[in-house]
Amino acid sequence: MILTAKSALRAGIILSSLATSKAAVIEQRFNVLVAGNTANLPGAWTFQGCYTDNGPTRTLSGGGYDDGAAMTQESCVSYCSSNNFAYAGTEYSDECYCGNAIATGAVSSNPAQCSMTCSGNSAEACGGPSRLSLFWSGETIAAPSNKYSIGKYDYYGCQTEATNARALASTSTSSSSMTNEACATFCSGYSYFGTEYGQECYCGNSFSAGSVPALSSDCSMGCAADSSEFCGAGNHLTVYFKNGTASAASSVVPSASSPAVLSTAASTGSAAPTPTGFPAGWTSQGCWVDGANGRILTHQQADSQTNTLQTCAQTCYGLGYSISGAEYGVQCFCDNFIYAGGALAANQGDCNTQCPGATSENCGAGSRMTIYSNSTPQVFQAPGPQQTGLPTGWAYAGCLQDNIPAAENAQISISVFPYKLWDIATNTPEACIKQCQEFGFNAAGLEYGSQCYCGDAENRFVASSPQTSTNPNDPFFYTYGTPPTTRPDTECDSGCTGAPQYLCGSGNRLTWYTYKATTPLYTWNTPTGSAAGEYSLLIGGVVVPLITNQAITGKVTFVEKAGTGEPNGTGAYELDLTQIDNFSAAWRTMTEPKTDTFCAAGFTLPDKAGRQITVGGWAGDSNFGVRLYWPDGSPGVKGVNQWAEDPTNLRLQVARWYPTALVMANGSILIVGGEIGQNAAEQPTLELLPATGVPDKSTVSGYSNTTKYLDFLDRTAPFNLYPWITVVPSGILIVYYNEVRIIDEVNFNTVKTLPNMPGAVNDPTGGRTYQLQGATVSLPQYAPFTDPLGILVCGGSTTGAGYAIDNCVSTEPEAANPTWTIERMPSRRVMPSMAGLPDGTYLILGGGQHGVAGFGLAGAPNLNAVLYDPTKPVNQRMSIMANTTVPRLYHSEAITLLDGRVMVSGSDPTGDYTNPAGSFPEEYRVEVFSPPYLLSGAARPTFTIGNNDWSYGTSVAFTSSTGGIKVSLLGSVSSTHGNSMGQRTLFPAVTCAGTSCTVTAPPNAHACPPGWYMMFVLDGPTPSVGQFVRIGGDPGNLGNWPNLPGFNLPGTGPV
Repeated sequence: MILTAKSALRAGIILSSLATSKAAVIEQRFNVLVAGNTANLPGAWTFQGCYTDNGPTRTLSGGGYDDGAAMTQESCVSYCSSNNFAYAGTEYSDECYCGNAIATGAVSSNPAQCSMTCSGNSAEACGGPSRLSLFWSGETIAAPSNKYSIGKYDYYGCQTEATNARALASTSTSSSSMTNEACATFCSGYSYFGTEYGQECYCGNSFSAGSVPALSSDCSMGCAADSSEFCGAGNHLTVYFKNGTASAASSVVPSASSPAVLSTAASTGSAAPTPTGFPAGWTSQGCWVDGANGRILTHQQADSQTNTLQTCAQTCYGLGYSISGAEYGVQCFCDNFIYAGGALAANQGDCNTQCPGATSENCGAGSRMTIYSNSTPQVFQAPGPQQTGLPTGWAYAGCLQDNIPAAENAQISISVFPYKLWDIATNTPEACIKQCQEFGFNAAGLEYGSQCYCGDAENRFVASSPQTSTNPNDPFFYTYGTPPTTRPDTECDSGCTGAPQYLCGSGNRLTWYTYKATTPLYTWNTPTGSAAGEYSLLIGGVVVPLITNQAITGKVTFVEKAGTGEPNGTGAYELDLTQIDNFSAAWRTMTEPKTDTFCAAGFTLPDKAGRQITVGGWAGDSNFGVRLYWPDGSPGVKGVNQWAEDPTNLRLQVARWYPTALVMANGSILIVGGEIGQNAAEQPTLELLPATGVPDKSTVSGYSNTTKYLDFLDRTAPFNLYPWITVVPSGILIVYYNEVRIIDEVNFNTVKTLPNMPGAVNDPTGGRTYQLQGATVSLPQYAPFTDPLGILVCGGSTTGAGYAIDNCVSTEPEAANPTWTIERMPSRRVMPSMAGLPDGTYLILGGGQHGVAGFGLAGAPNLNAVLYDPTKPVNQRMSIMANTTVPRLYHSEAITLLDGRVMVSGSDPTGDYTNPAGSFPEEYRVEVFSPPYLLSGAARPTFTIGNNDWSYGTSVAFTSSTGGIKVSLLGSVSSTHGNSMGQRTLFPAVTCAGTSCTVTAPPNAHACPPGWYMMFVLDGPTPSVGQFVRIGGDPGNLGNWPNLPGFNLPGTGPV
């Protein structure tokens, strides 16, 4: 079986089996590759085998489409059949091509070379790299042609669409029964009509700006209801003009950025009388040189032993062309333009081969054409790579070999530039380069005329295609068997489909460009030694946690999903960080919760006890679960409190699996989104705790339903789970899938919708929340807290391909016109974690480099940490930090501790504690990452504070070991699935007189939602050990809730 890196990404083969576990029923997704499996094809359609598609023209040239998420054999065949084509072919997993004939040079190939899974059905094969899975209807359809006249209209030519408008903009229609005759009738009151994309019809009296003549071959789609005639193509129209209103097309074809190089040749035969038998108005244009830079007329007719100048001209006229050329006696060529820099022969007597059908005439000669036309021919110079008019800083770099066999498996073909953007009929170097640059890539490659790829110049030496296996024994990345080589420019000889005067690669050849400006597009800092931070083992674990949270006692709670862990586990534990050297003293085993916290939400309440809460879960009663824990004990002394719940009397209003929760500005608990369970329907609602309805024993929660329907969650299911939410002055900010909006905090209606988040460079539909899981944080806020809050979203993945995203995006949602800033990360990440540090930087770590979130759905663990510093210039904010040896995949977490380190835990890639062979292990080890500020050798400041219960805007005195300090406040975080619930980073105003200091609490609940925060004192970048303080009190009186037996209540009032 031959796979490409792209196909392997889409295959998503899962090697673990959890059929006996409850988790397997819920989350495991299978994509089973069955090479050679064919669909239930319609009518008489049959599979013809695997065919090559690497010649100078497409094997099937009648049109087609790409679909990265839903391509199947059936959908491709249906598309081609509905457009009246006799052949259909699937290629490269997500491409579909149609035609009525197989191109010369295409041959049958080894069936194993057509084994890439279809993007929309992993049980079907959809071709391979430069290989078509070919299907045939059983019909033989004559090649389409252009009729010279249709009623009152004559053939004009192939015309491009206009710039930001329709070429013919007066009126239009579309029909599955479209023909040029039908369009002529519809447009009978207009000077021009044009058919496009097989079934569209446009009318007008003139062309809109930007519409220019194109090659006749660019209008290559058969009409929907008559495949014997052409009806344009994508962004191209087959145009006819009303008799007497216009001349045949004669304007030039411009480039994407500059005029075409074009000449008008002088006729040498205009004085001679026109022989009889020619179309009206056709005259001799002389003897021309052919083949010096390729064919000068591109539509060759069948050789004829009765060929004459007249019959050749009449043939071309009948096909709708305005130029005929006779060569070598028996050959006849047609076109509307002269290409490849064609020129008149210096010796007009070179055309000296007699026409076999009229020996008194000469029909060209070897490499010479006798040309006739109805006007002076327009001449296009020979195409070449675009070297002027490029985006600033970019330069042509040459012709580069592509699709390189991998060293690990020669059957695997590696794309040099890993991101394929498109395969379109309007491809230009300028458009390709601009998209690559926007996403931070410094290399752009164009292939096969119609394809655009993005990557880095370094990809010539270092491949960037991740392995897709979930087996840790397989290599994580493919490498080149032999690095790609620079090839002669002549091997990149395919014209760009959107700018035929330029060359855009060829089969397995890239015309490539690189960014050479003085200031690079991005700079990743590469600190070494202690400046890179350090991973170290904290302690061996007793559980693979789902949620971690440092309590206000300093101890860390670990909560695990039920049913798939160690048989003697309870799913709830507490770690005393002061007892790390004494394993039994460090860990406290807590009582197992009554309901399952599997994929629940969690955070710290603002009550004076700092209770922790989890809501939702899996399944049944657990979907409605509400669980509370009052942290107790002290350093070195184990607590006795347990998780408390009452599944009968304290429940959510609706089932929620993968929800998110927070404390609102008014102190209420807001719970958003989730699924009903078992990968079932979306739960596109929000609700409040304590419940706001009236008692109602007929409901599962015991209260009347007061949930709020959120249409945007319904619309974006299932990729919006564990949405990221936070409080902003204008309401509640919600980040979900690839969208962001603000909803009112009273009625929860939308008050602002942001532009969609950018996704991957090749997939704008890439997502950032489960199961395309990235990570989101709020950026630092500074006194006086009047600037808009910024957010940072990193990593994620794409639908279908499961290609992990390699960028972060940021914006200020409450700005007047928010825009997204894109910054490249040093590597791809799906399922990352992000932790805000006391100095205002952010640690990005963990996750995989391919796949999506879920059991067995990701691989190539990302073992590197990245530090993001928002105070540095854009595209210079990321530093490549230390590596770990411990993979952290699905169900892993990261939280910042009071001592300034980041605790890293979890990894539950299979959901099976037995660690099935060939899979990444369930990870019990707990690590810490020590940032550089703890390794510099600088003394850590200390501070003493008497007041740990702050009101908004008040001044709080404390004593510091040194002056010249800053204070930071980090919200208490509950970490799960890349979502840091409760996260916030604030830098309040602080003044010092010597070592006596005063900090001013943030002004209100919208700048700083009520809750518990870790306070740090910083001397430069070096933080003290933090202390928990409460800010904003308990405005929702949660300390008195829930007033039910079995729940100890801390009450309200001061801490």
